[in-house]
Parts: sequence; structure tokens; C-alpha cells
Amino acid sequence: MKKLSKLIAALWIGLSGTAYAQYQPVVIELFTSQGCSSCPPADSLMHKLSARSDVIALSMHVDYWDYIGWKDEFGRPENAARQRSYAAAGGRRTVYTPQMIIAGEDSVIGTHPMDVADMIAKHSRSQKDVVMKAVRTGGKITIAATARRPAKYEVKFVSYTSKRTSAIKRGENAGRTITYVNVVSDFKTVKKWDGQAPLSFAENAGKGPIIVLIQRADHGPIEAAAALN
Repeated sequence: MKKLSKLIAALWIGLSGTAYAQYQPVVIELFTSQGCSSCPPADSLMHKLSARSDVIALSMHVDYWDYIGWKDEFGRPENAARQRSYAAAGGRRTVYTPQMIIAGEDSVIGTHPMDVADMIAKHSRSQKDVVMKAVRTGGKITIAATARRPAKYEVKFVSYTSKRTSAIKRGENAGRTITYVNVVSDFKTVKKWDGQAPLSFAENAGKGPIIVLIQRADHGPIEAAAALN
């Protein structure tokens, strides 16, 4: 407990005097499927995006194309549900692949790299409402954050695998072997926060790389993000 208190105090020293316009990586969620013939170019683009220091790129495989001949090995109904929730929050009636959601706000076709670049530039310049510091010590992550204004926020942990390769044997991409990056395996809310008082807590994270997000509730904008190995 004493060590945890010292770590939180150190995080707060790092946060003190920090402007809300501080650098934040832009989170890109690609909703993709191995059963979608239009997706491989977007999956390829994700390799370039994941190599950028100003971007956190996440491959969110969905399951709603499984019926057309190939069951996506990485598909998760939870990813499809998140995509539908984004659509509802944005007033969109349909979902599709390959779709990229940028910073929890903007929707872009995943095969339009110039549009993606424009959105990254837009969100890199935008002022965020939350400043966060996150540190990993073994299997535990310690987080400290302050908000510029009160709101309903959710702290989320995203588990993923850096690279996964699949030999697709049936369906629209039959015969192709594709390597995917940052394939999401779990996406969970670990804390809810009203933003009124500073936030500080520690949470068990287990093994493997983790993305920490602070996002407005009901699939709103992502206000802070950090990648921890």
C-alpha cells in the first residue's frame, strides 16, 4: 500500500501544471472481418498506422459476416456490439466493414488513407478534456487523471495481440494468408468517473499489452489514451 501511495503521488507530480492540450495519441478502431473482400487493404493500412507514435491502432474483428462462408477466427460479438453502439451514438443506421472510428467520434472508410490521415491530423490538434498518466508495474496498472469539466467518463482496458496470422480457406478471401496487427481480445470498463474530483486508482491487468482509455460514456469521444506493454 505504501508503494502504491508513492506511485500515485509521483503520477500527480507529473500531472501538476500540465495543460489540457497536451499530446494524446489518436485511437483508431478498425472494424474488420476475414469474411469481407473489401477489408484486406484496410488491414494492410493498419500495419502503417500501428507503427506511428502518434496513433493507437486497434483491429476490432466482427462476427456478422461469418455466415457467408468463413468464420472469422478473431471475430467477437462484443466488437460488433461496440460498432453498433458507435453507430447509434452518431445517428448512423447501418454498420459496415472496413470502418474506422477515429478517437471515438468520426467514421471513415478504412480503405481511404487520405481521409484517415486528415482525421488523425484533426484529432491531433484538438484539445482533450482529460489529462491522464498511467504506469504499469508487473500485473498492475496505476492511473491518475484530471478533467477539465465534469462528465460521465469510463476508464477502459483493452487487451490485444500485436500480430496474428490467419490462412483463410473459404469465403470471399479464400486462399489468402493475412497478418493482422493489434487484434483486440478484450475490451472492458474498469472504472466509472464523474470528472469532478481527480481520479487515482490501481487495477490488476494481468499479462500482455494493455491500452488504457478514458472515454465519454455511451460511446462518446476518447479523451485520453496510453499504450502499456
